[in-house]
Amino acid sequence: MTLSLWATLLAACFVISFTPGAGAINTMGNSLAHGFRRSIWGILGQQAALVVHILIVAAGVGVLVASSPIAFEVIRYAGAAYLVYLGIRQLIAKPRPVDEPDVAGGDEAGGADASVQAPAAAPESRWSMFRRGLWVNLLNPKAIVFFLAFLPQFIRPNEPLLPQYLVVAATVIAVDVIVMWGFFALAAHGMRRFTRSVRGQRVMNTVFGVLFIGVGLLLALVH
Repeated sequence: MTLSLWATLLAACFVISFTPGAGAINTMGNSLAHGFRRSIWGILGQQAALVVHILIVAAGVGVLVASSPIAFEVIRYAGAAYLVYLGIRQLIAKPRPVDEPDVAGGDEAGGADASVQAPAAAPESRWSMFRRGLWVNLLNPKAIVFFLAFLPQFIRPNEPLLPQYLVVAATVIAVDVIVMWGFFALAAHGMRRFTRSVRGQRVMNTVFGVLFIGVGLLLALVH
């Protein structure tokens, strides 16, 4: 791959990654709920799904999915249903108790307030975040169709294919991690102060629940 072609690929990847979608919503939700550092596990799951999509297209299966209305519709509705499920789960999620700093002298004064303070809920496991990120991106047949149209622009059939696909995959994944973690997760992390209260958590759960449901409905209804 020539340097000019790779530069074009790099620019295209940044434009695509900055386009808001289910992956960005999932990343921001993870950063708000579990912190900037832990949000990387959901991002890694999303990258695993991108690798699967690239492999599918490279193997030629993407052509079959894109040309088969039944297969496309089954995957599309499954993806839409999963996003709606995530949205509903977000809407009904109970705010997690937030540990407040001890008042001055609280422990010496009998520690009564500390004894009745509700313990914070256990954070979501890394594997659970990874798995959710995987399914968010994997159950999106439009991603397969997109890669089917996108990848051939940067692949030269008269040159060895494996090195080209490796360069494309590495570039797509690197850019997406940079954008997801360095922009969406970081931006959401700056809003974490709103989640330090029960009311703030409810507002954020409602916002991201509606966003997930909205993206799911768009995936199901927009052809």
